[in-house]
Amino acid sequence: MRERLVVIGNGMAGIKCVEEILKLDPERFDITIFGEEPHPNYNRIMLSKMLRGDVAFDDIVLNDWSWYKENGITLHAGVRIIRIDPAGRFVFAADGSKVPYDVLVLATGSSAFIPPISGADKEGVMAFRTMEDCETMIQSTGSCRKAVVIGGGLLGLEAARGLLHLGMEAQVIHNAPYLMNRQLDVMAAGLLQAELERQGMVFHLSKNTVKITGRKRAKGLRFADGSTLEADLIIMAVGIQPNIELAKDCGLRTNRAVVVDDYLAASIPGIYAVGECAEHRGIAYGLVAPLFEQARVLAKVLCGRETGPYTGSVPYSQLKVSGVDVFSAGDIGDRGVITAIQQYDGIRKTYKKVTIANGRAAGAILYGDISEAPALLKAVQLGEEVTKLALSDSTENPMEAAAAAMAEQETVCACNAVTKQTILQAVTRDGHKTEEEVRKHTKASSSCGSCRPMVQALIQLAASGKAVAGTTEEPAAAEKVPVCGCTSLEHAELKQAVSGMSAFSPEEVFAQLGWQQKEGCEVCRPAVHYYLALQKYSTESYEPHSSPAYGSVDPSRITFVHDGPMEQGFGGEGCAGLAAELKLRWDGLSLPAPITAAVAEGTVSPAAVLIRDLGLAACPAGWEVYAGGRGGRPVREAQLIGLSETEEHAADLATACLQLYRKEAWYEEPLWKWLERAGLLSVREALYDPVRQKSLLAELQDWPQPVETV
Repeated sequence: MRERLVVIGNGMAGIKCVEEILKLDPERFDITIFGEEPHPNYNRIMLSKMLRGDVAFDDIVLNDWSWYKENGITLHAGVRIIRIDPAGRFVFAADGSKVPYDVLVLATGSSAFIPPISGADKEGVMAFRTMEDCETMIQSTGSCRKAVVIGGGLLGLEAARGLLHLGMEAQVIHNAPYLMNRQLDVMAAGLLQAELERQGMVFHLSKNTVKITGRKRAKGLRFADGSTLEADLIIMAVGIQPNIELAKDCGLRTNRAVVVDDYLAASIPGIYAVGECAEHRGIAYGLVAPLFEQARVLAKVLCGRETGPYTGSVPYSQLKVSGVDVFSAGDIGDRGVITAIQQYDGIRKTYKKVTIANGRAAGAILYGDISEAPALLKAVQLGEEVTKLALSDSTENPMEAAAAAMAEQETVCACNAVTKQTILQAVTRDGHKTEEEVRKHTKASSSCGSCRPMVQALIQLAASGKAVAGTTEEPAAAEKVPVCGCTSLEHAELKQAVSGMSAFSPEEVFAQLGWQQKEGCEVCRPAVHYYLALQKYSTESYEPHSSPAYGSVDPSRITFVHDGPMEQGFGGEGCAGLAAELKLRWDGLSLPAPITAAVAEGTVSPAAVLIRDLGLAACPAGWEVYAGGRGGRPVREAQLIGLSETEEHAADLATACLQLYRKEAWYEEPLWKWLERAGLLSVREALYDPVRQKSLLAELQDWPQPVETV
């Protein structure tokens, strides 16, 4: 039976999470989505292009109506959720519907922040945030001529550019002394302002609006210094505020947004938050790339896949502001950082600045030419030393040079996590020749569009045949991890070295392999004992625990969980009898690492077979045998090993799997890691080979049992 997943919010973050879930485990959830807007999922970032007339609404739709239907998703478009009942696990909608959930994801996003200015509620005052806002602005062209945008940030400048395109006067009011003061410095902002003034915008900087004049409809603005400005359309673009009313009303912990942990879990079990409505480590992000990073982590958490925690994002902007390429990342202020690189080209109208803190990259600004953006973003994210930040003096095309120098595994489209290698393969292997084809195939540049120049350069690079070995870096080899400080050997090397040495004593092994400590240590001693025991099949001379000086392999490292009272062998009923039989077979076995095993009436039972190392679940056809689950974070769902018609065959299959793990695993390697390393298909082939399975079962019966030490 599928779990019921309800997502409140049909925006970019929530749907990105759903997309990732469908990639990982499309059969896991019955998915229901509620969205307040009566539209399918669309790219909000592209509204400014729609306002300018560059694209139509259909061009910015990310997932059309058919996508929901094809994936079995129930979409309630234009329906608002009015209440959440965490105790009963229900959501209540404004249309009267009541929907149950097992897992709830809040992706409610944010709304435009309307500052407390007198008259802000008058007709002719609006925000620029939704599809409806965009349509209203377009419809205003017939009755309005003088438009004012309050806010000199990214959104405000894009809104002003759209208003110019619609034939209106566009004046921008900003309370700071220069534009985009959170992303740019005075120099870059001055260059941007000069270009936008050339396009027709008028700026009023260091102005604080105190009143919107007019009786019922807006007629103008009055500022704190007493000056006034006429206007018949006023656009608020001063920021956003997370939509957290639902979260607060149902008792979730909130601050500026819904407070979440490193796995996007809110303060009530079963509820998660992602996107602009989520506050992680005190930060609520409003840019696309961090929201998509959160969505990918949350999808893995919900699907029970291994994932590292979400630890936060380096805030950066890489956008085309009214026709001008601008990039900003990290800390570009004056406090705590110093300027390491500053270049201005007055002819090309390009500007570059890199800041450092403690000798490492802290922030960067690019204006006019953003070809170095991927490399600088990586430098800031990794905190690279300033000596690695080379100055660009190449005479070739900067974007083409940057595309050729980029490592294959480096991310080009941060919004959709698309690498250079993926784009090159789309051209050279899959035959996609145009930018549009590559975008549809890989999703690169389909969100904010800021990576479009680099995508174009990579397509040209692939088409030219110059994308060959030597132009990209190979992925770094995995770091070698020795067993302990007594040796330089890894577990795989130690296990191979011990092969055939079962007639040796442990001290002879240590001497033969050049151990730094004559008697080893508490880490390597049990590992050597275990690997020596593996050689029992070629000789009977080794007793694995005969020498207490070297410690022992802990026996009985299996924890059993089962439904029902314990019975004796197959004579018991159902899972209780099967659990008793397995306990009898496995009792006292030495193992590479502790495991948990469960036998249950089904996959959704208190025994939770899907988060156990080994799990057997009753089903209509007999028994399902699972392996590789994990209950701790990150939670991992067990993989289906096979089906068995009878209890005895299920016990044989699970026991053969356990013995294969004992033979192949490295000491202290969890079963789930071994399964991931060995490969599910390979394990299945071994267990379903009649000869191999019989051999494994016979080996386990003859396996040396642990000898108690004193």
